[in-house]
Amino acid sequence: MFKGHPKGLMILFFTEMWERFGYYLMLGIFSLYMIEPTSSKFAGLGFTNMFAADIYGTYLALVYLTPFFGGLIADRMIGYRKSILVGGVLMAAGYIGLAIPDSMMAFYISLLLIILGNGMFKPNVSVLLGKLYEKPEFESLKDSGYNIFYMGINIGAFVCNFVAAYLRLTYGWGWAFAAAGIGMLIGVVWFLVGLSRVPEIKEADKISPSRPGDIKLSRLFTVLFLPAFAAAAIGWFIPGTMFGGDSTDAFIFFCVPVLLFFFTTWKTADKKTEREPIAALLAVFGVVIIFWAVFHQNGSALTYWAKNNTSREVSGVTEVVINTIAKTEDVSTLPRDIKVQGLHGEDLGFKEGPNPYFDNYTKEFPKGNLEGKPGDLTQEQWQELTASQKAEGGKLKLWPTELQASINPGFVVFLTPLVVGVFAWLRRRKKEPTTPGKIAWGMLISALSWLVMVVAAITSANGLDKASVAWLFGVYGVITVGELCLSPMGLSLVSKLAPKRIAALMMGGWFLSTAIGNKLSGVLSGLWDLFEKKSYFFLTNAILTAGAFLIIVIIMPWLKRVYNEYVD
Repeated sequence: MFKGHPKGLMILFFTEMWERFGYYLMLGIFSLYMIEPTSSKFAGLGFTNMFAADIYGTYLALVYLTPFFGGLIADRMIGYRKSILVGGVLMAAGYIGLAIPDSMMAFYISLLLIILGNGMFKPNVSVLLGKLYEKPEFESLKDSGYNIFYMGINIGAFVCNFVAAYLRLTYGWGWAFAAAGIGMLIGVVWFLVGLSRVPEIKEADKISPSRPGDIKLSRLFTVLFLPAFAAAAIGWFIPGTMFGGDSTDAFIFFCVPVLLFFFTTWKTADKKTEREPIAALLAVFGVVIIFWAVFHQNGSALTYWAKNNTSREVSGVTEVVINTIAKTEDVSTLPRDIKVQGLHGEDLGFKEGPNPYFDNYTKEFPKGNLEGKPGDLTQEQWQELTASQKAEGGKLKLWPTELQASINPGFVVFLTPLVVGVFAWLRRRKKEPTTPGKIAWGMLISALSWLVMVVAAITSANGLDKASVAWLFGVYGVITVGELCLSPMGLSLVSKLAPKRIAALMMGGWFLSTAIGNKLSGVLSGLWDLFEKKSYFFLTNAILTAGAFLIIVIIMPWLKRVYNEYVD
């Protein structure tokens, strides 16, 4: 897989793989941990659905906002290697801090450490990868290099959820969070070993020289950082809310000075060599905000769908496989009006009647299943279950909700060689789309993916019946193809078009667009309970993504001209 690529790719591949192992392990159980009742054997935080979605969206937004600052620090002060190491240690400390029980202070401080650490780590490992491909013999392989790198991200993201499910169901939440920290520390050690064995990584790590007229980093704290934090404070403390919540107001206010800074960067750039590439990148950043707003609902809205509206029963071969890699959740079925608790004491509401298919999240009994056999159980399963009810109360085994978070990275690992192969085949025939063209295709495919969930919602009576898990595989399978055309290509586009002196800063701009989209994902997911018909919720995502696709199609001729002029 690494043949023909720079040797440093393998080092950065596994460094990012372990970093993403920790990041997605934490993210896979984050919402579940927040909504888990405090009365459970392995107690959670007991947050409401809407408050958890707000925290989730704010956390994701800040995780992808701080790379803007981390890029500046790496560009102007300490370089990429030191930034990656500092970021890795901070994130490891944050994950381990989440393992501290019964402390809201530890919870929020740990999130802050992860946010700051990601800001130092994320943009700089991506920029360092791009710099490895600046030699002429590697330049044509940059897109495929980023695809391979992206596969490393998703290997970690795929494996971590099985580890998380086993640890949190067997030993509790703290052990799962601690495993994320250990994974990050393994990544740091691997990177240190790589630095001693692959000199080209050190050669690629050169702090970008400043030019006359550039704002010094010391001044940025007074002209950018302080105004941004002051604006955030205003957004937080203003009476009432303007955008649906105090955290959303604060985030939007914070982004205004940052966006003005990028506008000033474009305005003062050299007209002949820098202004148009920066403008093209800023345009792409603006469009992909919508992609991230709908894509990152996998940790909130789609998690709710998997937990509440998806048939998670395991039996037969599936039960053997699941039991091998992770414990299942046993949900007892008890007589009418008896309060039901899960395996670890979680409050599952009140059982109404003999049907075991109650909704264990909203605590509402699914309409249409009040009498007789549920539609997604066979007659034999129903008879066996009702017989066991009479004998010993009966049990229904469910696979852990967080395992659904491994579907997407699993598809990434499986499909990346296929996507890279297709683009290589097109390149040999001189028909490969440009990097902006791949991003456009990614947006279109992503819009189509949400139609899968529209059909899923309609066929399951908008969530009143339990839907097949096949629908989750369907939506993740389609959106993964779009993701592979968009996300790694965005990283590649920044590394190609960004002026070298501000490469990490513009990479931070890519992550800033991700941050804004992530915050919007929390806002959209917070509306989940307001949509009685879930098909309308998923259709809204499809329409938003289709609108972003149309915008990028309109500006595509200009993007191609800029790309061909400044890259080729």
